[in-house]
Amino acid sequence: MPVAPPALTGDRIALEAVEAPVVQRSDVVVVGGGPAGVSAAVAAARTGASVTLLERYAALGGLASGGMVLVLDDMINGDEITVTGVVDEYVERMAKLGLAVYPPVEDRYSSPEMWAKWGRWGSFDFHQHTNPKPICYAVAFDPDGWKRVSNDLVRESGVTLRLHSWFSRPIVQDGVLKGVVCETKSGPQAVMGDVVIDTTGDIDVASRAGAAHTLGSYLTTLVFRLGGIDTDAAERYEQEHPREVRAINRKIKRMLGGAWELWWLKTPIPGVVWCNCPHMTGFDGTDPVSLTEAEFEARDRIATALDTIRQELPGFEKAYLLDVAEQMGVRQTRLLEGEYVMTKDDITARQHFTDSVARGRDYYYPYRSLLPRGVDQLVVAGRHYSATPDAQKMSREIPPCMAMGQAAGIAAATAVEQGVLVRDVDPAVIQRRMRDQGADPGDVPAENATAATTAPSSQPSQEALV
Repeated sequence: MPVAPPALTGDRIALEAVEAPVVQRSDVVVVGGGPAGVSAAVAAARTGASVTLLERYAALGGLASGGMVLVLDDMINGDEITVTGVVDEYVERMAKLGLAVYPPVEDRYSSPEMWAKWGRWGSFDFHQHTNPKPICYAVAFDPDGWKRVSNDLVRESGVTLRLHSWFSRPIVQDGVLKGVVCETKSGPQAVMGDVVIDTTGDIDVASRAGAAHTLGSYLTTLVFRLGGIDTDAAERYEQEHPREVRAINRKIKRMLGGAWELWWLKTPIPGVVWCNCPHMTGFDGTDPVSLTEAEFEARDRIATALDTIRQELPGFEKAYLLDVAEQMGVRQTRLLEGEYVMTKDDITARQHFTDSVARGRDYYYPYRSLLPRGVDQLVVAGRHYSATPDAQKMSREIPPCMAMGQAAGIAAATAVEQGVLVRDVDPAVIQRRMRDQGADPGDVPAENATAATTAPSSQPSQEALV
């Protein structure tokens, strides 16, 4: 049957309604197969729900694999490891494959010797201002190892996985989310579910379903790896000639356009280093034109810096560009304005909440911060959770996002089991089931937390969210 032509009105096109076959039905639909999404899908399946996981790319892992953000950090409060659960399974499984490295307990303290041993693995507490920074529990890993473990966890949990499925629109009836439509090589396809979890990183589902949100902006980074590096020679020269190396590194970081304190780190693969740079500002992670410009600028900076790296940095004489991340590292775009909006003060004061269902470093996520207003049977997890832009910058690392995902998966499965709206699930049940799955929901505050009050903490004004 021929398709009716679209209606043209000025610079806009009115498209007719899309007809999409229903290709899958399940209790829970998770949109986005990054760290938070896989955690959500696995947790929901382990809680007893049937689960479909949708991912737009050819592999799972999101920014941990396709984006090559290759250190797990921000999961300690002093000596306490605060982020546990599915993330622990990733670390254990990758370590067995020889694709994860982290310091043993006895090495986790501050000394020049420990810094020389572990600093270039990224296993240090970057929040501390001492010199050298203390070594802590943080995990360097391999991106393909992350993909392998993701596949194993999804298969073992009985999750139905659909790769190459790019979310395009929600299916909403009377304010209730019923499923989603994805674009595929076979055309649009519908996947239906009783509860949908948005782990897209940009609340693609929630924003298009009508949930309140704001738009933030932060750094973008196109991560790359270099091969052919003599890391022993590089570290030896750095320790013997610190002033000279600092000058060289300053020059390289200026060419790259900015980087964290250490622009290169070691990886589990000998001779391969990870470069979490260049850092770029002024790009919009939801705009394809802006993202295209960011890709070109990043690659130009990498190519320019590589010549200087080879010529001036000992140990890097034979360096070659091994690969560039498949995904641009976008740290902040849309942010949910949910039932509770986390503030910078909540993070810095270590505010505890009676409905905490996940922990970060020394901060807590209330269940309300995962729940949108105005749309039912939808829960979110990941860097787009309900927070002000300043708060999100301090609480968006991969391990805490995985903890949010695990809590969201349990909440969704519990809602289906109990026949209630997902927003009406008792946080105490989520907390108990998080612990049953080896995760810390943050129900017990640490000694340095600010005690929760019976009333929710005051909410920021709308002006504060802009």
